[in-house]
Amino acid sequence: MARPIGIDLFAGAGGMSLGFEQAGFEVKAAVEIDPIHCAVHAFNFPQCKVIAGSVVGLSGAEIRARAGIGLRTVDVVFGGAPCQGFSLMGQRALDDPRNRLVAEFVRIVRELKASYFVFENVKGITVGPHKSFLAELIEEFERDGEYTVIKPWKVLDAANYGVPQHRERLFLLGARKGMPAPAYPNKLTGAADRREDNLPVGPTCVDALGDIPDAERFDQLKQTDEIETDAWGAPSAYAKLMRGTGRNAWAFGYVRQWDPRQLTASARTEHSSISRRRFAETKPGDIEPISRFFKLAPSGLSNTLRAGTDAARGAFTSPRPIHYLHARCVTVREMARLHGFPDWFRFNETKWHGARQIGNAVPPPLARAVAAQIISAMSVNPVRPREKLALGETSLLRMGMSEAAAYFGVSPQTGKRDKKSGARKRKQHEIENAASRLSVANG
Repeated sequence: MARPIGIDLFAGAGGMSLGFEQAGFEVKAAVEIDPIHCAVHAFNFPQCKVIAGSVVGLSGAEIRARAGIGLRTVDVVFGGAPCQGFSLMGQRALDDPRNRLVAEFVRIVRELKASYFVFENVKGITVGPHKSFLAELIEEFERDGEYTVIKPWKVLDAANYGVPQHRERLFLLGARKGMPAPAYPNKLTGAADRREDNLPVGPTCVDALGDIPDAERFDQLKQTDEIETDAWGAPSAYAKLMRGTGRNAWAFGYVRQWDPRQLTASARTEHSSISRRRFAETKPGDIEPISRFFKLAPSGLSNTLRAGTDAARGAFTSPRPIHYLHARCVTVREMARLHGFPDWFRFNETKWHGARQIGNAVPPPLARAVAAQIISAMSVNPVRPREKLALGETSLLRMGMSEAAAYFGVSPQTGKRDKKSGARKRKQHEIENAASRLSVANG
């Protein structure tokens, strides 16, 4: 039986791609403007066609052709388009050029005649002046009666879906006329830091990180982000899922060929002794006052992991919380564990890029819970693929902007979302590369 087809727009490194794959979808195409993200997606999803470039002007017909799906039904289009959410006086918010990408998402859903769509975005779009934008978006989806948005829309917290992190995101689910309506997923776990009756307590920070070898034990991780080691600790039930050894660890996704001895995405950060003292003195669950970094509590949850501010605001690194046990920030691999990415999933080797790829992503377990509801509405019994996938070439993880752009045959400026600040962002990219090798002594 053929797996239902999914298309990922604004794919990033592939958090939603992984969740939808694990729910039983065949993700045939992923569209992403940033070539560095494209390279990471291509490494992790070798069976998926990565389309490097903007959705602006990209037709449904071109997606079909490049993905090789011909006239087959596209069962779901999913993604989270960036938006400003503010109306200009006298005009609709969707007519605001700053929100063009949201309108492009709607257009592509229509052109592909997708049976379902899943649109996700920040919780902030549901409050204040943004609510008018959300209302317009729903109205646009439902224009001409072609699609129905499932109401009321919901904000879902990843902590209720087996993720050791509070992360709230808006989800809009929609169905094409004549298709059964999907439901929003019920909560699967209770957050570890609050009591929720009749729900099993979800994983905690120690469940997520307790078995990972301390990166600072390995001098090699000053020069690289990966080593082989047998120093892994006893895994929790959650860690077994991340290691690919727990019951139902691969769900309905493809099993990847990988070496579980590898500790990856674990390049060390050289903190100053002053920073280490401040980190050590901060109580778990508190904010370190100078860096403003959150210190994880072993029995609690991570705060929302973020990608950091963009280049225009001068951020050199992505904020990473402080480890509950070690006087340092967590590694990219530890961030990935807190986000629900399994250990075989790799990121760009530069810490700044790896951290922003995680911070920008929907946690895969949350995406999987939503995707499972689409599968259920379709009355499809998901099947486990028999094929095992070899991951891509590791050179894809080492690429900077110019190399990645050349690999995909696009301009390095393809990844620049704001053309007016192109020169500033090129300079920022140089700063990012330098910053990744510097101490974050001052937080």
